[in-house]
Amino acid sequence: MIARDLSHPHISKEIKKNPVAIIPVGSIEQHGPHLPISTDSDIISYIADKVAQKTGFLLLPTIQCGVSFEHHPFFNLSVDHDILQKYITAMCLSLAQNKVRAAIILNGHHGNQKALKDASRQLAKSKPGFRVLVYSYWHFMEHRFDHAGFVETSIMRVISKRVEMSKAVKGFDEKLYTQKELDKIGKIANKSFISVTKNGVWGDPRSANAKEGRKILSQVINSIVKESQTCLTGKSRKLHQ
Repeated sequence: MIARDLSHPHISKEIKKNPVAIIPVGSIEQHGPHLPISTDSDIISYIADKVAQKTGFLLLPTIQCGVSFEHHPFFNLSVDHDILQKYITAMCLSLAQNKVRAAIILNGHHGNQKALKDASRQLAKSKPGFRVLVYSYWHFMEHRFDHAGFVETSIMRVISKRVEMSKAVKGFDEKLYTQKELDKIGKIANKSFISVTKNGVWGDPRSANAKEGRKILSQVINSIVKESQTCLTGKSRKLHQ
């Protein structure tokens, strides 16, 4: 159910039957020379829509801007951690007033994770009867995630016409480093992504293809549907966070 398309009587009726809402959260930031700055928001919007279709959960509009300051001086349209946390908290409290009992926050950008988890913890204290599940979609795939690399580019080749493969270039190659080295590099990238990747790409997008993108999306969507339904019925295992 797409919330913005429904009338008040319709949405009230649907909430009574299925009082769960999906909040997609993306970002606006550079994604190398070949992908649009809306990539994270585009991907999470697509995934959220498919999850909503399979579950009947109420789909809210995507929050387009996230915490992406680490991409400076390349383009990013960012909000502070506290602003995103407060916004999510306020949205969930408003949902609770409208008799929604649970929110699934689908995250499309790594830099958002702390703000979303902090909002979840705050809501657990202030509104204990309201369930909040925070899922970052890359935790539901077998592939090792990247940024504007093979995974994101393959997904975007399925859902977008704005991929310019002729401009795709190889970026930071994590295969050249040990896990211990990558842990240190990751901390640097979280503060200055460009200082590590140079061109804004983590991975190699040059062989990205729609066939693989469809496989990744199918795995992610089906896994999120299964995990959310498991958690909401009280049979939760450790969440993918």
